[in-house]
Amino acid sequence: MALLDSVKSPRDLKKLSSGQLQQLADEVRALLIEKVSATGGHLGPNLGVVELTIALHRCFNSPHDAIVFDTSHQSYVHKMLTGRADQFDTLRQKGGLSGYTDRGESEHDWTESSHASAAISVIDGLSKGFSLQGQPHRNAVAVVGDGALTGGMCWEALNNLATDKSRNAVVVVNDNGRSYSPTIGGLSANLGRIRAQHGYDEIMEQGKKRLKSMGWVGERAFEALHAVKEGVKSTVVPTEMFPDLGIKYIGPISGHDLEALTRAFSYARDYEGPIIVHCVTEKGHGFDPAVNEPNDQMHSTGVIDPVTGKPKGKSQPGWTAAFSEELLEAGRRREDIVAITAAMAGPTGLTPFAEEFPQRFFDVGIAEQHALTSASGLALTGLHPVVALYSTFLNRAFDQLVMDIGLLKLPVTLVLDRAGVTGSDGASHNGVWDMSITTIVPGIRVAAPRDGQRLRELFREAIEVSDGPTVVRFPKGNLLEDQEALDTLVDGVDILHYGDNQDQSSPDVLIIAVGAMSARSLAAARLLEEQGLNVTVVDPRWVAPVPRSLIGLAGDHDLVVTVEDGTMRGGIGSLLSEALSAAEVDTPLRRLAFPNYYPKHATRGELLEEVGLDPESIAESVLGWVGTLTAQD
Repeated sequence: MALLDSVKSPRDLKKLSSGQLQQLADEVRALLIEKVSATGGHLGPNLGVVELTIALHRCFNSPHDAIVFDTSHQSYVHKMLTGRADQFDTLRQKGGLSGYTDRGESEHDWTESSHASAAISVIDGLSKGFSLQGQPHRNAVAVVGDGALTGGMCWEALNNLATDKSRNAVVVVNDNGRSYSPTIGGLSANLGRIRAQHGYDEIMEQGKKRLKSMGWVGERAFEALHAVKEGVKSTVVPTEMFPDLGIKYIGPISGHDLEALTRAFSYARDYEGPIIVHCVTEKGHGFDPAVNEPNDQMHSTGVIDPVTGKPKGKSQPGWTAAFSEELLEAGRRREDIVAITAAMAGPTGLTPFAEEFPQRFFDVGIAEQHALTSASGLALTGLHPVVALYSTFLNRAFDQLVMDIGLLKLPVTLVLDRAGVTGSDGASHNGVWDMSITTIVPGIRVAAPRDGQRLRELFREAIEVSDGPTVVRFPKGNLLEDQEALDTLVDGVDILHYGDNQDQSSPDVLIIAVGAMSARSLAAARLLEEQGLNVTVVDPRWVAPVPRSLIGLAGDHDLVVTVEDGTMRGGIGSLLSEALSAAEVDTPLRRLAFPNYYPKHATRGELLEEVGLDPESIAESVLGWVGTLTAQD
């Protein structure tokens, strides 16, 4: 890694020759494979942008010129070129490098959200700000995956960029034909037509080799031919793809040709006004196991063999797989079940349904807002849509849930994968907000299964609801061991544990465990009983609206504690507090949940322990509260 070791900032790239740049690209690609294989992470996308990122940093002047990645899971090469190559052993680990850009890591990182389709809006604002502050020649660059262009925010931003020709905003379209999986929709088809129309790229490559064999005369001829080629592209393609916006366009350009990229980005850097640079890349480029992987080209991997690309360790049954099987069974039983994803059929478990029922499956691209409102239209025709999203991405569609589904009391089931703390993907990927935002919707029903069997049961119950929306949420990772109930109350609340301390003077504590917090709450109950407390543990299953039996149980105990992996503010504990107050039940209530802050990247277990949601900390908190109540008595 001789060259990469010498690159401590983008300024160092400007000293390298063309041959050295190619060597640098090879070193970067090798380091990516070595390090991401050991830590897990977004390997395929970063292998695809090695040359593109090198050329960007060679031509622009970061951080004076702002470079924003959309999404920033494709920023690993950027991190290496901005002085962080020696930290990749810590990638996505607690206290280590984030898997996304992170303003706390480097002045070269302008944003840190993992949500797609926002970067063009960001550079719209940056370029306005630079201009207003007397820096009109300062560039703002968005590196946008073609998958991100399926999101509506991109087009809102492009519409605004086109209104002011004086701002230096550069949109680099990283076109690899994929988001997580193959990109869908009219935009993708249009990009495909452009790539096909300009199939003379292959001819140009062949001609380049022949002309260069002729020596300097051939090289001059090639340069002239290339200039003609670029000129043709610049005038022909905009009329196909951006007919009304009037934004300057150059491309398509090979995203793995450092010379072509350098010419294109140099032109874009010096161009006065907004410009689109269309680069065609290959996801996983340079690593055959990624390129040949048929589903997602190693978009995101766990720990893998750096040679074969095969996962290390045994695969355990996961929450997503359990949902996938149950959805498939529901589709076979009921012809009114339809499924919707926002560009993530594989990760959310919808692929088997799509394969068996292709006419009843809809991938809308990275467009969660559209997904929910389209689901409302499907529901209005008498169908029952199942919309599967990552919990964090539901945040983007809150208005549509409230106004287009909730207001009309439509039977739409939202299945929220990666709910609660997800861990290594970092602050904006954690799904800690879903219970707070969904339970605001009037008439909504929210379920939190504790294990695979409850996931199946609650999903079946959810799709039977016909008078309003339902939500089924579950965490990332392996299924927890099935925990059977000792008793089930009339409204579906499961009793998981009864205290058996015969001492009548011992305080009675009711722990209300939400979903996957049940196993941790049961472990805490055992620790508490060793301290002489009587502990009852219940799982509401349906956490909203609050089951009436919880109010009665609360009245029979000395202390009520809610344990949930969502945010404290507006969570299930807050709902229960309101319900107890309305029922005039004065049993003290204490809540264990996620504080109101953005959790950084770490494992799920580390983050839960950090905020007191491991069994030992739960028990310690309860003992402290019991001690305070006893002292007051």
